Amino acid sequence: MKLFFIKTFLIIFCGAVLYQAEAQPAKQAIAAAHPGWSLQSNIYEVNIRQYTREGTFNAFAAHIDRLKEMGVHTLWFMPINPISKVDRKGTLGSYYAVSDYTAVNPEFGTLQDFQQLVKRIHQKGMKVLIDWVPNHTGADHRWLTEQPVFFVKDSSGKAAMAKDWSDTRQLDFANPVMRDSMIAAMKYWIRQADIDGFRCDVAWNVPGDFWKDCIAQLRKEKPVFMLAEGEDGYLPENGFDAVYPWKAFHVLVDIAAGKKNALALDTVQRLMDSIYPANTMLLHFTSNHDENSWNKADYATMPGASHQPFAVLTQTLPGSIPLVYSGQEEPVLRPIAFFEKDPIEFGQYKRAPLYKKLLHLRTGNQALAAHVPMQKIHTDNDEAVYAFYRKSGNQFVYVVVNLTGQQQVYHIDPASLRNLSGRTAQELFSGKKYASVPSGKGILKPWESRVYF
Repeated sequence: MKLFFIKTFLIIFCGAVLYQAEAQPAKQAIAAAHPGWSLQSNIYEVNIRQYTREGTFNAFAAHIDRLKEMGVHTLWFMPINPISKVDRKGTLGSYYAVSDYTAVNPEFGTLQDFQQLVKRIHQKGMKVLIDWVPNHTGADHRWLTEQPVFFVKDSSGKAAMAKDWSDTRQLDFANPVMRDSMIAAMKYWIRQADIDGFRCDVAWNVPGDFWKDCIAQLRKEKPVFMLAEGEDGYLPENGFDAVYPWKAFHVLVDIAAGKKNALALDTVQRLMDSIYPANTMLLHFTSNHDENSWNKADYATMPGASHQPFAVLTQTLPGSIPLVYSGQEEPVLRPIAFFEKDPIEFGQYKRAPLYKKLLHLRTGNQALAAHVPMQKIHTDNDEAVYAFYRKSGNQFVYVVVNLTGQQQVYHIDPASLRNLSGRTAQELFSGKKYASVPSGKGILKPWESRVYF
C-alpha cells in the first residue's frame, strides 16, 4: 500500500511538473506569434463611408500622409464588402450585412482601387487590417442560394436570423465545407490585396476550434495580425493576437462619470490578468464605431478635458494596442450615422496634437511595447490619482493622471521610483525637462495628465 501511494505521488508530481513545463511555453508561443511590428503599434479605425463626402477609397487616400504624420501605424478598414439589400436597414444598410465575401462594395470603389490604396499605405511603412464578418452574412448573401446548407435553420426551415439582427443570417460552423469556404475567402484578401490582418466581428460567437484552424492556415500565407471583437479567454488561446477589453473600457466610462474611482483600474487589471494568457494584447479605446453610434462615445462619455487622461491610459497601460476611431482627432462631437450617409467634416484637428505626442511616444519608446509590464506606484491619494511606470532597458515611461474633475494634491514616496533613480526625464505635454524623475508632492489640475519619459 505504501509503495502504491509513493508511485501515485510521483505520477501526480511529475505530471504537475510536466504541466507547468508545457503550460509556460504555450503562453510564450502566443506572444511569439505576434507580428514583430505590432508590439509598439497602434490602430486607427477607418469608416470609409463617412470619412469623406465621396466615401471612396480614392478620396480617403488624401488623408494617408496626415495620419502618418500624426503617428498612425495600422489602419483598420470597416467592412469593404458589398452590403445586402434584402432586409436592409436604412438607406445604405449595415457594413456588417455582407452579401459577398470576395467582392468590394461598389460605393467605395473597385478591387483595383483598394489594391492601390494598400500599396500606398505600405509604401508609407503602415499596415492594413480589414474588418471580417464570419459569424453571419447579410440576408441575400450569394451562399444563401448557392450553399443553403451553410446556414443554421429556424423553425420554418429558413436560414435563421443571427441574434436579433434582422438584416443578417446565421452561419453554421458545424458544416466543414462552410468553414473551408470561409477560410478560403479570407485567404483571398491576403493574396489579392496583401493585407496584414483581420479584425473579426462577433468573434466571441464563433467556435475556438475554427479560429485555431483558420488562423494557422492564414499564417501560412503571411504572418497576419488577428484582432477579435470579443473578450473571452478562448480567443487568444486559439491564436488571436488581441481582444477587446470591454470590462476595462466600461470601467473607464464609469470613472469618467464619477461612478467609480481610480482604484477600479487595479481591480479590472487583476481580472484581465486572470482571464487571458500571458502577453495577450488588449485593444484599449475611448471610442469605436459601435460606442460612438449607439452609446455617445466619447463626445458624451468623456467630454471636454476629461478625454485626455483616458486617452493617455489607452496608450500607456500594459498589453495595450491603442485604438483611435475616425474623427476623434477632430473631434466629432456627435454620433456618426450607421445606415445613412453622414460625412465627417475634417479641418480643425483639435485633438491631433494630443494624439501625435502619444502615438509617436508609443512607437519610439520600447517601454510601451505591449509585452512590457507595469509597476503600480501608490500615492496618498489613490482614489483620485493613478500612477505607474513601465521600463525596458534604458527606456521608461512614467504616468500620473488625475481621474477626477477636481484639483488633486498627492505625494509619491521617492523610494517607489528607485528603479528609475539617476534618470533624467522630460514631460510629454509641457516639454519640461527634469534632472531626475519627479516624486514627492504633486498637484494636478482637474483631469490633468503627466507623462514622463
